[in-house]
Amino acid sequence: MKIGFDAKRYFTNQRGLGTYSREAIRILTTLAPENEYHLFTPIAEQRDRTLLASNVHLHLPSLPLGKLGQDFWRTYRIASKAESLGLDVYHGLSHELPYDIERHKIHTVVTMHDLLFIKKPELFPEIDRRLYRKKYLRSCKVADKVIAVSEHTKQDLLELTDTPELKIEVVYQGCSPGFKKLANETQKKSLREKYGLPERFMLNVGAFEPRKNQMLIMKALKAGKIDMPLVIAGRTTDYLKELQKHIAENGLQNQVKLLPDFPSAELPTLYQCAMLFVFPSTYEGFGIPVVEALTSGIPVIAATGSCLEESGGPDSIYVNPNDEEELATRINEVLSDEQRRATMMVKGLSYTQRFSDETIAENLIRIYKSIIP
Repeated sequence: MKIGFDAKRYFTNQRGLGTYSREAIRILTTLAPENEYHLFTPIAEQRDRTLLASNVHLHLPSLPLGKLGQDFWRTYRIASKAESLGLDVYHGLSHELPYDIERHKIHTVVTMHDLLFIKKPELFPEIDRRLYRKKYLRSCKVADKVIAVSEHTKQDLLELTDTPELKIEVVYQGCSPGFKKLANETQKKSLREKYGLPERFMLNVGAFEPRKNQMLIMKALKAGKIDMPLVIAGRTTDYLKELQKHIAENGLQNQVKLLPDFPSAELPTLYQCAMLFVFPSTYEGFGIPVVEALTSGIPVIAATGSCLEESGGPDSIYVNPNDEEELATRINEVLSDEQRRATMMVKGLSYTQRFSDETIAENLIRIYKSIIP
């Protein structure tokens, strides 16, 4: 098969959508090398191009473009190019397909990660909500198959869009192989010294933004009289200032360590240094940090209300994302029970096998083949 991908976020996004794109392409090019893969992106740093596998072809605009030109090329120029290459399938990895692609001789798949712009509209400017509704829902309509990254996202699609159920397939997201590599004690010690981390701590990873709900963890420290240090690593946003203000006003400077814009390459070791991963996000499409934590052998406390039970499995713990008292109680229970932590670690690591590279590759290839006559 000749398979094309929207690869903009592969090259430009270091968060969830970029991770999904890089992992999907890595998995397919490694485990299904018999296929020919084509990546379409308006921009790609030279250093990133050298990492591509030999069965990958990169397609960029003929001339460097500014932001508006890049958006125009990605929306209106990819479909005809993809058809001229004789692609069998074009996969929009992050919510959207090129305009008018349904009029070309190409079968299409689009991955929907969440419907956050509908579920949490207050997080988006009105113009963005309108744009996403137009582009994303149109992509669901014209695609031959829609991939949902969780059963929760599938249910959102069924409830909030006109996408037929038979058109939707659930394919979970995996995590980078780096999280499966055990760091030695020297590496852990080096990381702790580099960032001034304590020997024992709880960890949260995610962008500093309200829906990630890091404030609830800090409130739980006080509610439960928890003396275990808390480390939060994430992408910087304006919300970071609110967290810093709360820390100062509540005397948490010696207990809470914030690590803005923490390097992705060092995340596996950071996870492995932690005793407990706490992730009370109010809404996620999948929740890859939970899988990363479990893969790293760390017990998880997450939140109810979205997909995190799917990411964390039956042996992680889930709390109401609005209840700091419940979170505090659960944290104290886990921290005080070494045997329980050990059981959660072993069973959690076993649960992550459903997110294996082999399973993901098999499901994606099956979907591609199902839409080719």
